[in-house]
Amino acid sequence: MSHFTAIKTQIKDRDALVKALADVGFKNIEVHETAESLYGYQGDVRAETAEVIIRRKYVGSYSNDIGFKLQEDGQYQAIISEFDRGRYNQQWLGKVMQRYGYYSLMASAQEQGFTVEEDEVMEDGTVRVVVARWS
Repeated sequence: MSHFTAIKTQIKDRDALVKALADVGFKNIEVHETAESLYGYQGDVRAETAEVIIRRKYVGSYSNDIGFKLQEDGQYQAIISEFDRGRYNQQWLGKVMQRYGYYSLMASAQEQGFTVEEDEVMEDGTVRVVVARWS
């Protein structure tokens, strides 16, 4: 039985998180208002719960669910099993965070009346976004 580990993130925007997870390959993401149980690789119900869940059948064979649990401070904590951290490690979480930052910026810019003038991915993988607001 694999142990789940909680990893602190800076993620606060659930919609941007779901879009970021889709960008890194997950299309079947559950979103719940109330936290739901996570399941282990044998289909066993675990004590850990989360509001944003990627079920184990979409993670990989012999995998556990991956969850993102909303904390009291408004940030989501990633919940990834010890087994799955081999593949879904800090590097993977970094990619999720990069895409999350992009979607969070886009939502924030739009809310503040900015329009996106340029949006490109550089050779090194960084994203360059130019926004403007016209009076």
